[in-house]
Amino acid sequence: MIEEGSPAPDFELTSDSGETVKLSSLRGKPVVLYFYPKDDTPGCTTQACGIRDSYGEFEQAGAVVLGVSPDDEKSHVKFRKKHELPFTLLADTEHEVAERYGVWGEKKFMGRTYMGVKRWTFVIAEDGTVKKVFPDVKPAEHADNVLAVLRDA
Repeated sequence: MIEEGSPAPDFELTSDSGETVKLSSLRGKPVVLYFYPKDDTPGCTTQACGIRDSYGEFEQAGAVVLGVSPDDEKSHVKFRKKHELPFTLLADTEHEVAERYGVWGEKKFMGRTYMGVKRWTFVIAEDGTVKKVFPDVKPAEHADNVLAVLRDA
């Protein structure tokens, strides 16, 4: 479990544009690192569109928004284009980064148990430490809750 105040684990993942994104290269800016289960599903779409609709405020705060799921780059491209998402989506197909952040684990849905990504968000401060952890995010409230933390900077 990643705790507030601890260094955010560094990683490199491929973005929806095919570029490699390295977390440590974003030092100097706040980073909103949000993990979500699957592209174009109801909760994930609500969450992503909430950020999209408030994106100007994220920009004003100087924040870089990175959405991470186990979907591949091709799926991210479709999801981003369909919903006109103005931020980067990262492919964690082997759930390596999700495991490092403690968000890969057992989930239950409709009586079924399976392994998957939990909907968690990490706000990473300019110095690379974890400023705030949001466990079990509610998609409709996500953008407002994260913006409140960014405004407190």
